[in-house]
Amino acid sequence: MAKFLIRYVKFAGTSVVGSVVDTLVLWLLSDLVFSNGYWGEYIISPLVSFQCAVAVNYIISYFYVWKDRTWKRPDASVRRFFKLYGAYNLSNSAVFLFRLGVLLLIERFTGWDVVICNLAAMCFSGILNFAINNLLIFKKKNKA
Repeated sequence: MAKFLIRYVKFAGTSVVGSVVDTLVLWLLSDLVFSNGYWGEYIISPLVSFQCAVAVNYIISYFYVWKDRTWKRPDASVRRFFKLYGAYNLSNSAVFLFRLGVLLLIERFTGWDVVICNLAAMCFSGILNFAINNLLIFKKKNKA
């Protein structure tokens, strides 16, 4: 149980880093690049900022949070790194769609700025993301 909690705290720290990257890129894009249109500000900007955060989070997760299940395994390879990245990106994309829906709902009901809506939506999607990563993407190798 202690190892699980330590891993969750590491994941939470990684999520903070990803959230900073996501929020910074989102702010830059929504205020400087796509400030004149709903689609650019509320759809394209979050998509691009999300992909930047996914790349940063995956690298930290692979080499730090789940290192005992990834690069420290005997079967670790560059091919496995990118295979896991594909699965990681796919799962995070599914969670992102959930988060985007929550972001849009929050915006619809509150009228808050996209950055605030995004931060609130991240709170809802974080636990789902950890569960998918721990149980599916970086699952324990079966001892046979």
